[in-house]
Amino acid sequence: MQPVRTISFPDRQLLADLTPLPEGLRGVVWDMKSDPENATLGEIDGVILPYINAGAVLGSLAQVDELKFVQTQSTGYDGVIEAAGPAAGVANASGVHAAATAELAVGLILAKLRGIDQAVRDQQYGLWRPERRQSLADRRVLLVGVGGIGHEIARRLEPFEVTVTRVGSTARTDKHGEVHASADLAALAATHDILVTVLPLNEHTHYLIGEEVLAALPDGALVVNVGRGPVVDTAALTKEVLSGRLQCALDVVDPEPLPQDHPLWSAPNALITPHVGGNTSAFEPRILKLLRHQLVALAAGQTPANLVQKGPF
Repeated sequence: MQPVRTISFPDRQLLADLTPLPEGLRGVVWDMKSDPENATLGEIDGVILPYINAGAVLGSLAQVDELKFVQTQSTGYDGVIEAAGPAAGVANASGVHAAATAELAVGLILAKLRGIDQAVRDQQYGLWRPERRQSLADRRVLLVGVGGIGHEIARRLEPFEVTVTRVGSTARTDKHGEVHASADLAALAATHDILVTVLPLNEHTHYLIGEEVLAALPDGALVVNVGRGPVVDTAALTKEVLSGRLQCALDVVDPEPLPQDHPLWSAPNALITPHVGGNTSAFEPRILKLLRHQLVALAAGQTPANLVQKGPF
């Protein structure tokens, strides 16, 4: 294939951080909201999407007539393939966010089980209210999602003396052991104390964690979502949480953000963070490392990493 020759960067800082570019590759700044700087849309054949709120500007990809390649800065690529069209290669940032998101997943579990969220609320009023809380030790964790982030969550849970059951799309055995099928989720949920989902969003995972799975969880179980909001049925989860039967700790929600009057905000059994799983100090060095690798490949006409749609590669 012909190498990518002109690639757009969502802001000047990212372009500066990656300059000098590989020989033969030209970089231009395009925030996908206005015209590109010092270039026309007709010159662009590769696009690096912004990290924050990329979904809001995906429609601009249709303006690039000769689009060959799109790079996300997120692991998720909801709507990107559709917006890029079948002729373009699409790559995600798999691996960049794995460690940070896994950290948050474990942090959310510990905070909710040990009542740290309640202690923070009590601190505002000078309240000293010790009580016996759940420990992570000896819990049974149902981990739904066995990709890079799922693997990092499992690794970080090992020292906590838990039992981890992994669930993927199909039943199989990999180098780390048994993977159960998502079709068995409801049956598995009945014997687990914590359900963690880190699934991408697609037609098979939409509302996968719905009424049936949630109802099967034991009383007091904790639901953690650090993947994509619509994987969990918000209405069904809200009903269970407001009843006091289940707890939840969510970094992603549906819709996102939740409306200010949504009852989950004030539910004592709910802990919510604003989709910050990958947004840490680890992000910048890791995304720059990935992008440098991708730019070298593109300039040489080689296949970039992390392709989720092959396109011309």
